[in-house]
Amino acid sequence: MNVTVHNPDQHMQALRTIIAQGRKRIGLLIGAGGPAGMADADGNYPLIPAVEGLTTQVLAAMQPKYEAQITALKAELKKQDIETILSRIRSFAGVLGVSKVHDLDGAAFKAFGDEVCKHIGEIVNVRLPKGKRTAYHDIASWITGVARDHPVEIFTTNYDQLFEEAFESNQSPYFDGFAGGREPFFDPVSVSSNDLPARWTRLWKLHGSLGWAANEKGEVVRTGQTTATHLVFPEHLKYDQTQKAPYAALFDRLRAFLELPDTLLITSGFSFADSHISARIGEALASNPSASVFAFQFKKLEEEAAALEIACRRSNFTVYARDKAVVNGVAGDWQLPAELPAKNWGPIRQSYWDGSSGGEFTLGRIEHLARFVASSRSLQTHKMVDPVTLVEPEPAA
Repeated sequence: MNVTVHNPDQHMQALRTIIAQGRKRIGLLIGAGGPAGMADADGNYPLIPAVEGLTTQVLAAMQPKYEAQITALKAELKKQDIETILSRIRSFAGVLGVSKVHDLDGAAFKAFGDEVCKHIGEIVNVRLPKGKRTAYHDIASWITGVARDHPVEIFTTNYDQLFEEAFESNQSPYFDGFAGGREPFFDPVSVSSNDLPARWTRLWKLHGSLGWAANEKGEVVRTGQTTATHLVFPEHLKYDQTQKAPYAALFDRLRAFLELPDTLLITSGFSFADSHISARIGEALASNPSASVFAFQFKKLEEEAAALEIACRRSNFTVYARDKAVVNGVAGDWQLPAELPAKNWGPIRQSYWDGSSGGEFTLGRIEHLARFVASSRSLQTHKMVDPVTLVEPEPAA
């Protein structure tokens, strides 16, 4: 029986060719697993908890006041994460009026939901560790360290302001869709036209951000504060909200990016269980075979069901998991060759491969991935292979 295997050296060598140059159109999609895979100033993980940890912390803070309601909501929901619970709370707030469910009327459920958002905002409102080089600093340095034909576009579902902090500390310009000084407003024309200089990174906050709020006209503005009043959450409200400004323009930008020729989207910390994002990615890949997604997953492949399902349907969707990879729709174990692809490749291999305990691929953690891309410029002079044809590129004319 033929057994498919994938060579991590070959794939990472090809990836370094792409990211060391400034010619290809590259985007990043960073999910909740990004900051969850980072350490704080004391070396403790996570810097910001992912959904499970966020749920535990928020519900613990709400328990003294809403213990009965939390228990009741958990009993009637199949999923019991904080996003699903908040979606149900907001649903009741919108339809109940003076009627009561779980001893709360519509106004009380609105106050309940506002308090949940307040606690979420407090938990995710963290700063990058002082005096420490972080994954976000590494990404900012990599983006600005190369003259680019096209801007790097970062899509993130996270509410934190870690990317903003990293770009500002690096004095690297970025555009997040807002313009103005006193009360910046969202400008969808600039988002869709994408005509700013390539040196400006695009930072698209798909689910909103700390400091976003609705003004008296109901328009979303950026306040410069760190409150969490205008965030997108799953289920029924997520779909409704993502059809309105600014979210409609940001999701349209994700699809438009993937519909451009010769585009690569690199993902980290994103499980692809978020169906409204995964659907847009899948549709764009189906309509544009020249676009590619490289999904770097933290867990073993069998635990990454949502990413695996897309990869099996779309040959231009590649999954790099801890123990296996899916390339061109075919899953296979990682198999490390005995020989290095270049004489000084040993330290590079250590950046993505842990040789202990049988060996594991490590770029599923954002700290490792960011360090890998940031160090890519050091090997620009080495011979690399093209990621599609797997042959050495022709010398430039």
